[in-house]
This record gives sequence, C-alpha cells and structure tokens, in this order.
Amino acid sequence: MSDVPPSSPPSSPPSSPSPSSSPTPTSPPSRLPLDWIAASLRRERTRAGLSLSELAKRAGIAKSTLSQLEAAGGNPSMETVWALAVALGVPFSALVEQPAPTVRVIRAGEGPTVHSEQSSYTATLLSASPPGARRDIYHVRLEPGTVRDSEPHIPGTTEHIVVGAGRVKAGPWGEQAELAPGDYMSYRGDVPHTYEALTPGTIFTLVMQHI
Repeated sequence: MSDVPPSSPPSSPPSSPSPSSSPTPTSPPSRLPLDWIAASLRRERTRAGLSLSELAKRAGIAKSTLSQLEAAGGNPSMETVWALAVALGVPFSALVEQPAPTVRVIRAGEGPTVHSEQSSYTATLLSASPPGARRDIYHVRLEPGTVRDSEPHIPGTTEHIVVGAGRVKAGPWGEQAELAPGDYMSYRGDVPHTYEALTPGTIFTLVMQHI
C-alpha cells in the first residue's frame, strides 16, 4: 500500500472567522485582592490602635477612601496601598499577600501521631517551633462568669493552647473557637484576643511564642 495520500482538489482560501467563532474576551483580573487588603487593613489598624481618621491622615488619603477599602470596595492604586503600609509601619506585602490561616485547631485524637514499640507511649506533634523562637509556658485555671480580654502582645507573638479539663472559648476577636479536653489551638497573639471558661474547673496550658 502506498504511503502517499490521494490527491484532493485544491482547497479554497480560508475564510475569515465569523464573529461568533471569535474567542470570547475575558475580563482582566483585579489588580489587587480587595478582600485580602480589607482584612489586612482592619487587622493592622486595630493592632496599631489607630482610628480611621488618624490612619487616613497619616497616609494622606481621604477617610472615605480608607473606609471604602476596609469594606473591600474601590480599586486602590499601588501608591495608595503603599502609603497605608508606610503609615502602619508594615511591609507592602503585609497588606496584599494572601493571609495565612490565623487560627489553627487540632481536636483530641487528631494530628500526626507516633507510637512507641517499648511502652504505651503515644506522642502527637501539635506545633514545631520556628528557628530562633522563644516559648514561655503557663498553666492556666479559669472559671465561668468573666471573659479575659487580652491586649495585643509584641508583634510576631503566637499563642498555643492545649486544654486539660473543662471547656474554653478562646482566640482573636471574631475568630474564637470552643475547645474541649485534649484539643489544641494556635492563633496570633499580636491582635486583641480573649479567653472564656465555659465550664467550671477549666484548665489549659498556654504557650506564648515570640520571634
């Protein structure tokens, strides 16, 4: 059998594509992630203890513009975000990068666990210490009826909680989680946060990590 394909009549010149066959244009992506910027602005402004008016004044922008940005509205320029970062004393990236999870919870019985072959010893890794970190460990007793409001600690602080008895509700404002015995939680300690006992005799270990 010949490998030469049979000849065919010359084809007519290709016609111009019809409008319906043209690729549909796509909208360009947003220049900046507004949700991330809004959350970062609220977080950093709260940590700095600044009002909307004061931050807007320091950054040289209108208060209405800042209010709109914190509501994830508008379309801020790089210059505007940069001015806000300078006014807040944080890197530009702190306002535009995707936020890492600020709260982490590991329930009792979960997490990476290793077992000993020589005894009934079982260990679950809850958190690995970053290089150069300092960790202070506290044994905490808390009773229902009052809420412990904690002001932001020094920048870069992370708190870790492991519940031994009772139940506690803890974490940054708006991100609190309820924990039972054996549960673990970590969260930023450089933003306002709270501790509240939900049952009598609540006991937990608190580790404050500083970098």
